[in-house]
Amino acid sequence: MSMQFSGKTAFITGASRGIGEAIALRLAAEGANIVVLGKSVREDPRLGGTIHSVAQKVNEAGGRGLAVQCDIRDEEQILSAVQETIALFGGIDIVVNNASAISLGGTEELDTKRLDLIHNINVRGTYLVTRHCIPFLRKGKNPHVLTLSPPINLDPRWLGPYVGYTISKYSMSMMTLGWSEELRKDGIAANSLWPVTTIATAAVRNLLGGDALVSRSRWPSIVADAACHILSKPSAICTGNLFLDEEVLADAGITDLEQYAVSPGQPLQKDLYLNQ
Repeated sequence: MSMQFSGKTAFITGASRGIGEAIALRLAAEGANIVVLGKSVREDPRLGGTIHSVAQKVNEAGGRGLAVQCDIRDEEQILSAVQETIALFGGIDIVVNNASAISLGGTEELDTKRLDLIHNINVRGTYLVTRHCIPFLRKGKNPHVLTLSPPINLDPRWLGPYVGYTISKYSMSMMTLGWSEELRKDGIAANSLWPVTTIATAAVRNLLGGDALVSRSRWPSIVADAACHILSKPSAICTGNLFLDEEVLADAGITDLEQYAVSPGQPLQKDLYLNQ
């Protein structure tokens, strides 16, 4: 490892498992301070992982971990998490907006409670986390905001089946494009990242397709490696992109992607919002 993130502080939402955990450990292996944000302080056997277990893994990987219980629907909890981060690490260099809620129901299926949950986490929560970190990112070293959201694909095949969820994820991507322009003068990069295939996470197993879909997925490490490559780029010039993980890795010279497959040699399931 190059230790290129040594001394830098990454503020990662939804970091108690899955993609958030993978990004946290990847950056920790290169010396980063990691703020592990999430709601889970007691392990749910169906999901696995807590903010404390991930913070411990961060320390073991070579970084410094800080576990902070934070529901990003609550602005006061976000403010408290930022203050705790600054008190321990002195700054914020990277924000990873990974926390997200999913429900693929149609308009009549998606009730008000679920709709509010999706938008309060995906849109409002992402906005507030970024907003309260900006003053510290301005002082950061090569500052980046990286949001886990897709390319904006207006093909009706993606808008039609699950309007409520789709507009929340596209809103995250539109915020990326907006922040890229707004924060350009401050040298703060804003990019999004999305996997080409489904990723083997608890959400995929429990909510989308069970073990059958997991077997056609890739491990979260592919997203973590892509994220690391993006975050290493100069923030002044690498901004305003809605990246796909395969494209990022190709740019990094990584073309053998079988290493990331849950079942090497087997067909893979394309992720949402990608036509090809």
